[in-house]
Amino acid sequence: MNRRGFISKAVLTVGNLAVLSYAIAQVISLNEAINKSGRQRMLSQRLAKAYLQLGQGIELEQSRKILDSSLASFDKQLAELKTFAPTSDNKQLLSEMEKNWLAYKTVLLEKQPNQQDARLIMVLNEDVLSIAHKATVQLETYSGTAMGQLVNIAGRQRMLSQRMAKFYQAQQWGVAPPDVMAKLELARKDFVAGMATLQAAPSNTARIREELALAQQQWMFFDDALRKISEPKNARQYAINVATTSERILSTMDGITGLYQQLA
Repeated sequence: MNRRGFISKAVLTVGNLAVLSYAIAQVISLNEAINKSGRQRMLSQRLAKAYLQLGQGIELEQSRKILDSSLASFDKQLAELKTFAPTSDNKQLLSEMEKNWLAYKTVLLEKQPNQQDARLIMVLNEDVLSIAHKATVQLETYSGTAMGQLVNIAGRQRMLSQRMAKFYQAQQWGVAPPDVMAKLELARKDFVAGMATLQAAPSNTARIREELALAQQQWMFFDDALRKISEPKNARQYAINVATTSERILSTMDGITGLYQQLA
């Protein structure tokens, strides 16, 4: 399919989201909306990570599955969130997200992963992330509850896990922004601070405390893998380690976010 044909098809697909949303399972609570909106933040980073891994031949089969499933999840959740949107400001922000998402998705799908497009991916994913974060904060503010805040924080940990992995893989492929190390370190500090906040939450159940302890153990392995970023020896194996450990901690943090949502 040529570029014009692809974009036309993509526009039609996104334009049909409002129709398709009727058949999609609806968001039934504000905390579920916070969870799913926060997951959009994560997917913006996970898609970039998967693209970078595919371009370098890292975990090819798994990276392709991650890319495909994340694309489908983002489309589905965007439709659900647009249907649920509780305020006009939130509706407007989601419409803005839809436009940025189309531009991002087009580059993700248009060609085989390559370094030139990867540099554009590194810009476009930030645009989608920024809007998704604003939309999530809007929903948390609208909820006005401590539990909504915990759902947001736990959900942000998912995003940070993928963001750190994205920066690592971009650096390995030579497509990272000049300030990549500073951005990686900031994401690391934010993740550690987020874990401390969640661990101190008085509403934690025994199950949540157990899962947070598991996430803390996984973080040690993930952080160790991330710190190999400046070591050229065995660079490919370290990149594989980042790919796999980032998925493990993502899975655990996604479960924890769901547990906080259920508490409400």
